[in-house]
Amino acid sequence: MSDINITVTDRHGRQCASSGSAWEPKMGYSRAVRAGNTIAVTGTVGVNADGSYSDSLADQTRRSLEIIQAALEALGGRIEQVYRTRMYVTDVSLWEEVASVHGEVFGDIRPATTIVEVTRLIDDAALIEIEADALVS
Repeated sequence: MSDINITVTDRHGRQCASSGSAWEPKMGYSRAVRAGNTIAVTGTVGVNADGSYSDSLADQTRRSLEIIQAALEALGGRIEQVYRTRMYVTDVSLWEEVASVHGEVFGDIRPATTIVEVTRLIDDAALIEIEADALVS
C-alpha cells in the first residue's frame, strides 16, 4: 500500500481524505469522510497508482480494498472497524472471485455486505466498485 497516498483535510467540521483521484475535485467528493466516530468510504475502484487496471476481477477487488484500508487508516480507523460493505460489479456471475478476496480481508470481521450487478461503472476498465462504512471507537 506504499503507493497509495492519502491526504486529510478538515472541511466543515469533518475530516476528509483524498486519494488524489481526478474524479474527486471534478465531482466534488472525498475518498472518505470521518464525522465523529463514523467513517464512510465512497465507491472505490481497483485502479493502480499508474491509472491502469488489472484484467482480473480478483486483483481489482484486492486493490480497491487496499485503497479503502489506506483511507480508513488516514482517518484513524482500521479495516477491523468496517461494519458494512457494498460491492458493485459489472458481471455478477464472477461473484466467487469477489467473495474470495472479500473473505480474505473480512473473514473474521464479517460486516454486513451487498453485491449487485450494474451495467457499467464510470470507467469502462473498472470491473468493481466498493463502498465501506466503519465505526471507530
